[in-house]
Amino acid sequence: MSNPITEESLYQMTSQELTLLLYEALQKNLVRASDAIHGERLTDANLFLQRCNDILHRLGVGINYEAGIIADQLEHIYNYMADRIIEANMQKDVAKIEEVQQLLKQIIDAWKEAMHKAQAQPAAANTVKRRINAYDQDLFDLELSVDRKE
Repeated sequence: MSNPITEESLYQMTSQELTLLLYEALQKNLVRASDAIHGERLTDANLFLQRCNDILHRLGVGINYEAGIIADQLEHIYNYMADRIIEANMQKDVAKIEEVQQLLKQIIDAWKEAMHKAQAQPAAANTVKRRINAYDQDLFDLELSVDRKE
């Protein structure tokens, strides 16, 4: 059984871990919505699907557009998923929820794989960061020497 998430633990999470947490919350709400539709609890289904779109909105706000085309593609996928959720909510259509679940599963799998690879290579990232910091220091020293000559 996993430990409950506290406010303190949220502040200690990386942005990647928070994103995964949002993906998992989205996944749970999609399942709950589907179950509610099957059980003809349409008000509950509406609530769960609204939560799904709230989560997608939060995910969209967190996109790092400096990542390039992947960020743009992720935005389009989030928008498509949100549109399908709205349609599923209006029509109480479980097939549309399942379509979103399939897309989300692919995103979660890719996200977990990327996180795993990033955790496996922290030393390389730190080396690059140190090189960049050294480069910045060289630029700073160069600027000082130019200022002194003038």
